[in-house]
Amino acid sequence: MTAASAVGAGAETAPTGDRRVLVSVRDLRMYFPITSGLILERHIGDVRAVDDISFDIRRGETVGLVGESGCGKSTTGRAIIRLYKPTAGSITFDGLDITRLEGETLRKMRRRMQMIFQDPYASLNPRMTVGGIVGEPLAVHDIGTKPERRARVAELLDVVGLNPNFLNRYPHEFSGGQRQRIGVARALAVNPDLIVADEPISALDVSIQAQIINLLERLQDQFELTYLFIAHDLSVVRHVSDRIAVMYLGRIVESAPSEELYTGPLHPYSVALLSAVPIPDPVVEGRRRRIILTGDVPSPINPPSGCRFHTRCWLRERLGRPDRCVSEDPQLRPLTAGHEVACHFAEEVDGAAEQRQALGLPVLQPAGGLVPAPDTVPAGLPELTPDPPPS
Repeated sequence: MTAASAVGAGAETAPTGDRRVLVSVRDLRMYFPITSGLILERHIGDVRAVDDISFDIRRGETVGLVGESGCGKSTTGRAIIRLYKPTAGSITFDGLDITRLEGETLRKMRRRMQMIFQDPYASLNPRMTVGGIVGEPLAVHDIGTKPERRARVAELLDVVGLNPNFLNRYPHEFSGGQRQRIGVARALAVNPDLIVADEPISALDVSIQAQIINLLERLQDQFELTYLFIAHDLSVVRHVSDRIAVMYLGRIVESAPSEELYTGPLHPYSVALLSAVPIPDPVVEGRRRRIILTGDVPSPINPPSGCRFHTRCWLRERLGRPDRCVSEDPQLRPLTAGHEVACHFAEEVDGAAEQRQALGLPVLQPAGGLVPAPDTVPAGLPELTPDPPPS
């Protein structure tokens, strides 16, 4: 059995070039109840981890999901593959609504969607050998005989760049990068259509991160995989993603093709995020100005009214704090083909000094002329103070 046949056995794969929607998420909510009382528990509130989001994932593409810690990225991924049962909304996988599936039907559907977890140290059972870890999905889904499973596991280890003779070793005998390769092999075992990669490189060294990213890209081309790639490293997401969705406090605030988002963000939060991404050009980096968001992220237990970002929004301050941001909840609306933004004043962001400074571009004067980015930060942004000279 070849490596390709080892991974290719099982669920039917999509033909090359098929860009139909594989996963359709509509009005997804994931609330975690808050209770009070040791004996008679009372429901006193909810943590709104994911609060009414909608998006699609097409076959063969990689959708990046980015945002601050606690914004609901990982919860979204786990709800999509039904590790969590959604509070409300629908998740349609290849035309089938899986939102309320239970028991044997859900178990069979999970064969087509797998997950790569963030922590390669915590996600592997220390009492199981590598052969047992990678082969467990095959046993759960009753695929092949024991000798066939062992042969399949050996081939999967070879596919992800590990020695097939490592079958009888335990996780503690491997480095972090090797453990993550084991996690990738486990996700591939039952030939899924969709893989949710939940920050798969955040716990690894930079050099190892590049190896894992290259591995995931090679596997996607080789086995026609579809990825939901969850991360907080915006430079990595740009490299691997076809489309990107930006989350803030349980909501998607902007969604666009990768390059379009990075060259023309239209939500104030996206602009602030991109202003923190270093650009490997000293000339461009020298004229950039970072947007420092004031205050803390509001609690998902009691999110702000209206736009959830209005308590930290630099654009609202510049526009004179319009009441609409507080009273009216903005919905995702298309501004260009494939580019959606949840902001009442997104048009004001395009070409604004803050946007151009975040991208390292010259600032446009009102008359249309170009001037270099100023040495001082525009009104509403904190001053940049130089480091003191060494003593």
